[in-house]
Amino acid sequence: MSDVLVVGGGIIGLLTARELVESGAEVTLIEMGETGRESSWAGGGIISPIYPWRYPDAVTALATWSQHAYPELAEALLQETGIDPELTLSGMLVLDMEEHRVAVSWAKRHDQPIEMVEGSHLHEIEPQLGPGLTRGLLLPRIAQVRTPRLTKAVRRSVEERIELRENEEVLELLVDGGQVTGVRTPDGTIQARRVVICTGAWTAKLLEQLGQAPDIAPVRGQMILFYGKPGQINHITLHREQYLIPRRDGRMLFGSTLEHTGFVKTTTAEAKEALYRAAFEMFPVLKRTPIEDHWAGLRPSSPSGIPFIGAYPGVDGLVINAGHFRNGLVTGPASARLATDLVLGRTPILDPAPYAVDAAR
Repeated sequence: MSDVLVVGGGIIGLLTARELVESGAEVTLIEMGETGRESSWAGGGIISPIYPWRYPDAVTALATWSQHAYPELAEALLQETGIDPELTLSGMLVLDMEEHRVAVSWAKRHDQPIEMVEGSHLHEIEPQLGPGLTRGLLLPRIAQVRTPRLTKAVRRSVEERIELRENEEVLELLVDGGQVTGVRTPDGTIQARRVVICTGAWTAKLLEQLGQAPDIAPVRGQMILFYGKPGQINHITLHREQYLIPRRDGRMLFGSTLEHTGFVKTTTAEAKEALYRAAFEMFPVLKRTPIEDHWAGLRPSSPSGIPFIGAYPGVDGLVINAGHFRNGLVTGPASARLATDLVLGRTPILDPAPYAVDAAR
């Protein structure tokens, strides 16, 4: 019997397992597929909420803690595994000026530098922008991480220190007298008196059997990948709810859609065409840049965007860390640390009340 069983091997589950084992716990992680292959792999990896001023303070608190933690985490993972997560300080350029006052006010409250760039200066820092785009807000401290490399690095970091069980689905949570005792899978029973649920969009389906499930639902997002040249575009760029992320090797991610399609994860030609048109309107050079890939993922939405991190009501030893919607990568380190604090009975890094499973949302 492990000290703690982590269910779910996306970035939230992997980081939680790493926090637990770094704190001295014996950990088993179980994943129904391969680790890091769902929304963690599909996401863009911006280390900031998109339009961060739109989110509740509870999300900002998780994001801010994680932003401070990422440089040390990325360096530690590189040293431990030889895999570079490619944490890159790109800065984020927001071309939607309708929320200028709100954005500036938010930045002042949270000590986030922000500056107006317009006219020739805008096109000096981002020469490939479309000519009709003339003003923007630059947040120079915003970084990005390459999500597949991050999940591979975290997996490599923990795989020799935990029991890792992939391609094994949890069929039932086992509870006896108000105490979680483990889980049942097709291969049998795994015993544990502390279980952390990090199952993303599948969380509600798993917890329904207990009579109450947090309001977490899948939302499909589609993205395209351009095969560009290094240095062609410099900044993470947001415009009209969509974003472009330039990687170090010249590849550029553009996304993404928000589609309520249940657990259907297939891509569509309509979304690909819409994303392509929006991309080259933002950066005309992309009309001459080949599309290398097109994929979809399922984000775990929650009613207010605040993830559920806390004890499941009425079942001792059962903790949830799920519902991060579009912000799993940026809030992951803080979410893992907070969940670990709660599991081990330590003083939490943040006030846990806003993230409680039974909190009003």
